[in-house]
Amino acid sequence: MSLYLEHFGMREPPFRITPHTDFFFTGANRGPTLDALIYAITQDEGIVKVTGEVGSGKTMLCRMLLERLPHNVETLYLANPSLSRHEILGAIADELGIPTDGKATHSLTRALQEALIERYAEGKRVVLLIDEAHAMPAESLEEIRLLSNLESKATKLLQIALFAQPELDERLAATDMRQLRERITQHFNLAPLKQADVAAYIEFRLRTAGYHGPNPFTEEAVRMITRISEGLSRRINIIADKALLAAYSSGSHQVDAAEVRTAEQDARFSPLQTKTAFKLQPLLWGIAGASIAAALIGMAVTLGQHPAMPTGNAVVARPPQPPQTSPPTTSIPQSPPPAVTAGTPEKLRFGPLTRQHLGQYDEWIKDAPRNHYFLQLLATDASHTGEVEGFLARAIDAIEPAHIRVYRSSLSGRDRIGVIYGDFASREEAVAAMQALPESIKTIQPFPRQVSKLH
Repeated sequence: MSLYLEHFGMREPPFRITPHTDFFFTGANRGPTLDALIYAITQDEGIVKVTGEVGSGKTMLCRMLLERLPHNVETLYLANPSLSRHEILGAIADELGIPTDGKATHSLTRALQEALIERYAEGKRVVLLIDEAHAMPAESLEEIRLLSNLESKATKLLQIALFAQPELDERLAATDMRQLRERITQHFNLAPLKQADVAAYIEFRLRTAGYHGPNPFTEEAVRMITRISEGLSRRINIIADKALLAAYSSGSHQVDAAEVRTAEQDARFSPLQTKTAFKLQPLLWGIAGASIAAALIGMAVTLGQHPAMPTGNAVVARPPQPPQTSPPTTSIPQSPPPAVTAGTPEKLRFGPLTRQHLGQYDEWIKDAPRNHYFLQLLATDASHTGEVEGFLARAIDAIEPAHIRVYRSSLSGRDRIGVIYGDFASREEAVAAMQALPESIKTIQPFPRQVSKLH
């Protein structure tokens, strides 16, 4: 993919499929949706739901939320929705630093409520972001409903945002889901991009990547990309990237129908299911109708303005490796990494790299300020020793080994191991560092966390 960068005069790949918030496209109502989401979450609007087809930009929107929410909002991110009811409670408890100690469900819920009340008294809000929520078991969805009932006399103690494919709407339509359905006060849908939006999207990505010439994509190329991608941003990225590579291979600076046909043959997309392909819903609707929705977005645009992220490189990274044509075989974190237990018994059963970075963690955590941040790279069962060792072997070739650390935890009742990177004085520095990471590391979708979560 990097082969054509110099050919087209770009400083970075414009159409990578990993979420990179510099490339967040505010057109096609994505910008107003983000503003309205921030407003809904910070103004105690109950459960919020965001639906969209695979590749429509839900993960990017979730990443933007993590960056743009005010500092008094503490975010909990659940990337593995297939957890059982008790495991979800345990994962949330881990994120909030609550020891589970084999607590029964009702005791764990009470402990969660007490911790949330303490945060509310400190002027903090807590929001739980659940990705791939359509895959949640029925009992776990019921637990989400019960969690939404945790409240003080005046406000909800836990805001919940569900990110899901349209299948979640079908599940919520069932009679036994009506109680949860009625607690969802705001609904957002990421509709597929239309042809004009696709043209603007491609232009925006090119310019953000440093391209300065005339748009290389012809009108016919854009029309074909819209048809092939069915308006889904991930598919647009894949086709546009392959088409640029085809143009480079032929020595051309223009992408026309021939290059897009080559990209289409290489991508081999399957058509979306008819019942969900273009089931367009209003961008935002609620119990009070479209007029309130318009007002909500208007207020969000006013209230949702935040300082720009710093552009300084806050991370010591090695020169980025050439982007790969397919993601490396590393694991994406499947659940919020748990709090850390004291000591690291049985170190010897791990490989030499794992043992080395366990030691680096032990030295670092002694003096690391609790209000500092780090980047979470990996979280998995401690029994996956080969996975962790292999991940570290790849990571040390891409980023500074001295800043890679490994920790152990068993508070959730399972022996877990996590790989983290860096030490940053603020969330802004951590976000800037995350954006400066090599592409091979960004592929695993790292995210910032506070050191206090490790105590």
